[in-house]
Amino acid sequence: MAYSPERIDPGNKDFHTANTVKVVGGITNNCNLVAKEFYLSILDAEVFMVSSPAVAEMEKIYENTFRNINIALANEMTILCERMGISIWEVIEAAKTKPYGFMAFYPGPGVGGHCIPIDPFYLTWKAREYSYHTRLIELAGEINMEMPQFVIEKAVKILNQKKLAISEAKIFLLGASYKKDIRDVRESPIHYLIKLLEDWNAKFDYHDPYVPKFHNEFNNKIYASVSIDKINSYDLVILLTDHSSFNHEEIVKSSKHILDTRNAFKEFTSEKITKL
Repeated sequence: MAYSPERIDPGNKDFHTANTVKVVGGITNNCNLVAKEFYLSILDAEVFMVSSPAVAEMEKIYENTFRNINIALANEMTILCERMGISIWEVIEAAKTKPYGFMAFYPGPGVGGHCIPIDPFYLTWKAREYSYHTRLIELAGEINMEMPQFVIEKAVKILNQKKLAISEAKIFLLGASYKKDIRDVRESPIHYLIKLLEDWNAKFDYHDPYVPKFHNEFNNKIYASVSIDKINSYDLVILLTDHSSFNHEEIVKSSKHILDTRNAFKEFTSEKITKL
């Protein structure tokens, strides 16, 4: 008996199951040897052995917790930079020039998927059995879960500048999946964003070429994607997912105003665009 955690990055064209290092932990040394031979027979990648299934599972949770915490740091810096009048995107680009000690993580409207928003909380639950409170992990989760609210607050400011109440505006959400070029909406920020928009009595639609419809986890409703052709009829476009198929130039041309939560329009200098 042996355990090997999942290592999949949906939409990644370079790394997939067959060429990503496989971590395996068996309950005995013989289990490790047999499991290693099994994986070497079907994969192109190295097999990295650890001493037990528990180590293998903790390694997986550590990977996802690492990402969750660093995304939370990027999100918190975004909120601070907003108040200071500094572009977080420019800050990150500058920090990336350091060849050591820095790894770029980016802010966004929230985190999604079946791993990053969930796995760290498995660990916080397990930690309580050992009388330990994982404060940093829980705080990171709180910061990330507050990002949809931050997006709505920015939307309200943009509409107020146009002398429009959010309850009287028409909003177009671009993208529903939690990351680009995939159809997965599990834990996607759009679920909570829609709930917030409905709390504000806002009128909205969404468009996603990968997600023709989805079930909202918060209000138990079904939503369907609409055509992007009438984007010019909306008061505000909020880009949530930067799919490669989106025609950015046409979106800028046709939109009245854009709230860009992914820095997707970094090549454009239009006054129509507000960045997260």
